[in-house]
Amino acid sequence: MTEEAAPDQPVSPRRRGRPRTAPDQSETRAKLIRAGLAHLTERGYGASGVDEILSTAGVPKGSFYHHFGSKEAFGSELIAAYDAYFLTVLDRNLDDTRRAPIDRLRAFAKDAEAGMARHGFRRGCLIGNLGQEMPNLPDSFRARLSAVLDGWQDRTEACLAKAEVNGDPKALAQLFWTGWEGAVLRARMVQGPEPLHAFTQSYFSLISKT
Repeated sequence: MTEEAAPDQPVSPRRRGRPRTAPDQSETRAKLIRAGLAHLTERGYGASGVDEILSTAGVPKGSFYHHFGSKEAFGSELIAAYDAYFLTVLDRNLDDTRRAPIDRLRAFAKDAEAGMARHGFRRGCLIGNLGQEMPNLPDSFRARLSAVLDGWQDRTEACLAKAEVNGDPKALAQLFWTGWEGAVLRARMVQGPEPLHAFTQSYFSLISKT
């Protein structure tokens, strides 16, 4: 019980002035999403408890269920939030007309590697992490994860279609994301960039016509 709520103390008259306002609900929601992304990219869905996420975010449990209703609903929001973030990284690189199309994809790989390095290669790709847990995840996640990967692949295909590459851009875009997600997993295992470098070197050697 706080001092303010103690029954044996006189209640002070309310002071005039600006009324107290509730915490910004959008900021509470944003804190929960940030904490959720941190936990799930490092530990996965099954190993991340709601109480841990609440502790990291510094918000009460009631706020969680007010905004999301369930862990499944929260997970769906995290998928959407991660996709939105990741698309900004992809678009920043793949739409950079100052570079040749293949160099744009190389720039994205370096950008994504730098993001992993900031967290000591402990955090992976949320979509890849969840894909590995798929047998134990809510069925609703399957279509969401597939749609996200399809969106990334479509952007990569469009970039490769502007370049002179060895092969079909659609197939090469699919190959990139299959290989990249595997390299991200290995990079987390060794906690270093070597698997990313090995994959990108092989991939760009394969698709380059020069």
